[in-house]
Amino acid sequence: MVTEFRLPELGEDIATGDVINVYVSVGDRVSKDQPIMEIETDKAAIEVPAPVSGVITGVHVNEGETINIGQLLVTIDESEEEKEAPEVKEAIQEVVEVSAEEKIEAKKKIAVVKTEAEPKGKDETEIEEKEYEEEAASKEEGKVVEFARSSQAGVEKEAPRKLVPASPSVRRLAREIGVDINQIVGSGAGGRISEEDVKNYASKEISKTGPEEIQVGKADISLPDFTKWGEIERKPMSKVRRLTAERMTSAWQAPHVTQHDKADITELEKTRKLFGRKAEDAGGKLTMTAILIKVVGSALKIFPQFNASVDMTNSEVIYKKYYNIAVAVDTDRGLLAPIIKNVDKKNLIGISSELTQLSEKARNKKITVEELQGGTFTISNLGGLGGTYFTPVIYAPDVALLGVSRSNIEPVFINDNFEPRLMLPLSLSYDHRIIDGADAVRFLRWIVEALEEPFKLVLEG
Repeated sequence: MVTEFRLPELGEDIATGDVINVYVSVGDRVSKDQPIMEIETDKAAIEVPAPVSGVITGVHVNEGETINIGQLLVTIDESEEEKEAPEVKEAIQEVVEVSAEEKIEAKKKIAVVKTEAEPKGKDETEIEEKEYEEEAASKEEGKVVEFARSSQAGVEKEAPRKLVPASPSVRRLAREIGVDINQIVGSGAGGRISEEDVKNYASKEISKTGPEEIQVGKADISLPDFTKWGEIERKPMSKVRRLTAERMTSAWQAPHVTQHDKADITELEKTRKLFGRKAEDAGGKLTMTAILIKVVGSALKIFPQFNASVDMTNSEVIYKKYYNIAVAVDTDRGLLAPIIKNVDKKNLIGISSELTQLSEKARNKKITVEELQGGTFTISNLGGLGGTYFTPVIYAPDVALLGVSRSNIEPVFINDNFEPRLMLPLSLSYDHRIIDGADAVRFLRWIVEALEEPFKLVLEG
């Protein structure tokens, strides 16, 4: 039995991904859940595991290629006895080795060889002829896509989106101009979508939102010719870096204000070290970030405007009744922010363990898209690197972000004497459209007081 493994739905609003690494070749034997390639989406880099065990009979994507949901990735022969016809294997191998210019002709050859080796029906042959230039989404509507996610041991089944009637060239046009082809109503026979339909739809969308809004986060300044002054090197942005740049530029459109304060964590640090072993026994680390997650979760209940989003289109403020804290993690691919969900329902040991696991998954490219979505507030701790204060950019659509810098021993005047105290610098950036300065001061002071006197969490949190 030959399994066709296609790129499944990877998450909300994700339609494409870039192939970063391909770990297998034709003829390789793989085990179920063994990573076969690495794909980078707008959210994160994900290692894609094999859905079944068997022998790779076809690799249908190349490193550096941008692929779409539903596109054929590999074919795997699960049978020990059944083998591809020699002429078919030879043609497949040719596809892997040929240059980009020869690829189309080689794919035609495969179609011919397979037709001769194993006759096909008229409908299947027509599909192959139309779509040999790009592996399109599933050929039959309603087919269930099997995909073993990197965070799961089993196989998760998802129903793919219904294919709309459109040629590959029309689909390519829609992708290039940023239009969701599934939203277009075709004017052709049977609802078939033409290039004119795509252009008309795009024009209507631009008239609705205005060109300035569509370009938010993508504007750039005119650059000079740097080669006039010396040698340069150009490198393409990764999807994670490009998305970060676009979102940060977009988020900066909101009026930012940053409030700074310090917390005396001298006694808290002693307690943290005292109970650190319990967190380690549970598989985590009792870090200051973990403590702040719990404290911030309580603060958001008392100050709901910090757990909200702004909907300017409908002139509304969306208050969220759930408390999911995103934690910025520095990785070799850029900044990722795994989400600790429902922090108000978890104790500090549980939060510590989950934070440790998610941070490791983010750095080791094992994080899933679901674990990067749904945050309501973000914490960015740069204390391990140094610094005193900084002005973090809010991660839209959140309205606030807490920045944490390195704690230091400082002289503090207490009871007519200077005493050495461990002081933690905190920086709160907030959206001034819905959060006033006085509320920001109250919110940050509540966090400071909770760190200095944890009993406050029991009384008010």
